Amino acid sequence: MAQFLTAREVEKLIRNGHPIPADAKLTPSARDYLTEHGKSSLNARPAAGPSAGSNALKAAGVGVEPIVPDYEYKWTPGADPKAPEAIAAFFTSPAIETLKRRMVDMGRRMWEKDYTDGNGGNITVRVGDNLVLCTPTLISKGFMTAEDICLIDMDGKQLAGRRKRTSEAMTHLAIMKRQPLCKSCVHAHPPHATAFAVARVQPPTCLIPEADIFLGKIALAKYETPGTPEMASTVGEVGKDNQCVLLLNHGVITWGKDVEDAYWKMENADAYCKTIWIASQLGGEIGDGVGGAKARDFIKIRKALGMPDNRDGLKECELCDNSDFRP
Repeated sequence: MAQFLTAREVEKLIRNGHPIPADAKLTPSARDYLTEHGKSSLNARPAAGPSAGSNALKAAGVGVEPIVPDYEYKWTPGADPKAPEAIAAFFTSPAIETLKRRMVDMGRRMWEKDYTDGNGGNITVRVGDNLVLCTPTLISKGFMTAEDICLIDMDGKQLAGRRKRTSEAMTHLAIMKRQPLCKSCVHAHPPHATAFAVARVQPPTCLIPEADIFLGKIALAKYETPGTPEMASTVGEVGKDNQCVLLLNHGVITWGKDVEDAYWKMENADAYCKTIWIASQLGGEIGDGVGGAKARDFIKIRKALGMPDNRDGLKECELCDNSDFRP
């Protein structure tokens, strides 16, 4: 008997690098997932002769143009649903269900890496001119389900979802309002990066290519009470030009073009801060790292990847000025 695969099962196969079985049947949501992400829908009934071999080659990625998956959600401007029935249909559509599951997956990753404790951390994904998916309040990010995700507008009003939205969504929205490139935000308390935030130490630049390319300069935002308008305003202003912000005495917020991009930056930030901390114990000279000329290359790569960098106008001698860093 042919195996039926759901969208979630197909996503897991692709994520783990496994082919979709040639004899599998796909549910409608699984077909929608494949269509959305540019994957070939390999149906159960392989045709006889050449087409069967063609499908096998395609499944193995032979003779096809390699791709870099793009998980950014692209909506049609001016087409947000307004009526309750339309909002409900949108909120339960296959594309949005896929995003909900991806948010749940990022929450689980954060929890497994000890980036969150208790009900800490929150995630948002922008899905319209005035629509944002967000995680609920008072829930462990390691044990969420897609049914827990909320839908809010850009002012924080909840439009759908059975659980109450997180109060810290307003901080995410403040960045999104100021920076159109921000399509997803992740907030957590990764121990090494949060330690820098508690110590009020700004991580130096120009030390490791991955950090400079994928994070840019890590910024600091002064402490404000979580969930307040003051926090939203403060972090929104800093976050609009910086994809990674250390929230003094609080945690870290990162943003990107999609939820995995935003989450990766959280991993980048904590790994970078951990490495800096270890290196500073060795007694060597951190100094200006790779130097300003090489740092120009980092900025060029960031811009080629579509990421903003507010260091673009600085002189080479200013790009890697780590003189204020005290380990």
